[in-house]
Amino acid sequence: MSDRDAGQHDAPTAGASYAAAGVDIDAGERAIELFKPHAKRATRPEVLGGLGGFAGLFALKGDYREPVLAASSDGVGTKLAVAQAMGIHDTVGRDLVAMVVDDLVVCGAEPLFLQDYIAIGKVVPEVVADIVKGIADGCVDAGCALLGGETAEHPGLMEDGHYDISATGVGVVEADSVLSADRVRPGDVVIAMGSSGLHSNGYSLARKVLLDWGHMDIGGHVEEFGRSLGEELLEPTRIYARDCLALAAEADVRTFAHITGGGLADNLGRVLPRGLVAELDRGTWSPAPIFSMIAQRGRVVREEMERTFNMGVGMVAIVAPEDTDRAQAVLTARHVDNWVLGSIKRANDPTEGTKTGSAVLLGEHPRF
Repeated sequence: MSDRDAGQHDAPTAGASYAAAGVDIDAGERAIELFKPHAKRATRPEVLGGLGGFAGLFALKGDYREPVLAASSDGVGTKLAVAQAMGIHDTVGRDLVAMVVDDLVVCGAEPLFLQDYIAIGKVVPEVVADIVKGIADGCVDAGCALLGGETAEHPGLMEDGHYDISATGVGVVEADSVLSADRVRPGDVVIAMGSSGLHSNGYSLARKVLLDWGHMDIGGHVEEFGRSLGEELLEPTRIYARDCLALAAEADVRTFAHITGGGLADNLGRVLPRGLVAELDRGTWSPAPIFSMIAQRGRVVREEMERTFNMGVGMVAIVAPEDTDRAQAVLTARHVDNWVLGSIKRANDPTEGTKTGSAVLLGEHPRF
C-alpha cells in the first residue's frame, strides 16, 4: 500500500518554515497514524507490501484466460459541502467508492483496488481519518482493496475547513465476458435497483433549493425524513458492485447502467445500441420524499428533475426476458429493492441517434 504525502515540496527559504506557510507535516503524519487501521482492513490477498512505499503493488492472480483491466475515476461533488457544514466526514468516503466501483461493474468488471486523493485546506488529523474510514468501509463493501492514496494540504488555495476528494479504481473482467450495448436485444427486460436517496448527484441544485432559497435548517428535524435534513442529504450512495457481480453470475445480464448525473434516460441510453429504445414506466415506483420536496419547493419541472437526479433508481440491469424472475430473485435475496422498470424495443426510426440508443419515461408516478 503506497504512502500518503501531506504536500511536501521544496525546502523553505531561510528563516521561514513550512508550518508557518500553512503546511503542517506533523499533522499529516498524525493523520496517517490515525487512519492506518482503517486502510489496513480494506485489503485483498493480491496486495503486496503495506504502508510506506511510493506505489501500491497488486499481483493479478487467478486463472484468467484473457483478462481486461477496467479503470474509472470520480469524485463526490458538492455533497462535500453538506458534510463540511454538518461536521460529519465518515460517510462521503463511501460515496466516493460507490461512484467509482459502480461505474466499473457496468461492464462486468470486478473492482480490484482503489486509490484516493484528498485535497484539504488544513490537515486536521481526525477529519482526514474519518474520510479514510469511510473510504475503507466502502472498499470492504465493494470487495476491493484501498491500495494507497494522497493527502495534500493546500493553504491559501482552499479554506481551512474545506476539502475535496477523488479516487481512481481498477477492475478486471474476462474479454469474452465484457458487458456492453452489443449484447442488448429487443424484448430484453429492464430491472431497476432502488437508490438510497440522492446518492452523489444534483447537490448543487438540492442545496440551492433547500438551503439557499428555502432557508431550511440543515440540522433541523424533518418529519418526512424522520431525521434531520443534513442526515438525509448525507445518506451514503448505495454500493451495488457485489450485487451486480452476483446477478451476472446467476442470470443472463446484457449490461448495467449506473444512474448518476444525467439521470435515468441519459445513462441508460449510453448502454443501448442505435436503433433500440428502452421504454420505462414511471408507474412502477414512487420516488422518495427528498425528490418531491426539491421539486415542490424549487418549482423544478419534471424534465429538469429527471435529468439531474436518479429519482429513486440507482442502478439498472438489462436482462434476457427468460431470466427476469431469476434476476429478481437474486437481487431480493441480497436485500436489493428491485422491480421491472420496462423493456427494450426497436425504435420507430432505426437511424435515430448517432452511436447509442435512447430511453423514454412514460406514465406517471403513483405518488410524487
